[in-house]
Amino acid sequence: MSSTSHTWKPSVTVAAIIEREGRFLLVEEETSDGIRFNQPAGHLDPGETLAHAVTRETLEESAHDFEPTALVGIYMSRYLSSRTGKEVTYLRFAFCGEVGAKHDLPLDVGILRAVWMTYDEMLACREKHRSPLVMQCVDDYLQGKRAPLSLLYTHPTAIGAFTG
Repeated sequence: MSSTSHTWKPSVTVAAIIEREGRFLLVEEETSDGIRFNQPAGHLDPGETLAHAVTRETLEESAHDFEPTALVGIYMSRYLSSRTGKEVTYLRFAFCGEVGAKHDLPLDVGILRAVWMTYDEMLACREKHRSPLVMQCVDDYLQGKRAPLSLLYTHPTAIGAFTG
């Protein structure tokens, strides 16, 4: 396909790797491929930083406050829907941080529940993960992979402030 007829762009997503007392916070969600488990995750919206996106998505999907403290990794994967045949490449920024209060809020459309799972429980339901990145991110987290948030720079024009 020529570059003039189509510009390939990956879909930018964020994910929260949240551990508390040896359990990880996941969400159970309805997808085009059935019910799946994922970290609280979602798309970067226009006008927001990556850190704001992961805080927002965690609240919307799990009803938990989340403050990112480090970047665990940046991941690229390709997904092909077995139902629709649609192909999407994802660029995922995974963060770890501090989980805060749980609020009495409705969860995003399609999210069935938030659930805390041990590593072994996650391994046991691997075929129900939304993506192979679910375990990869947790494995990287457990291996201590961390980069400072200062590695991520957002120019003011990306969040709506234009200068002359």
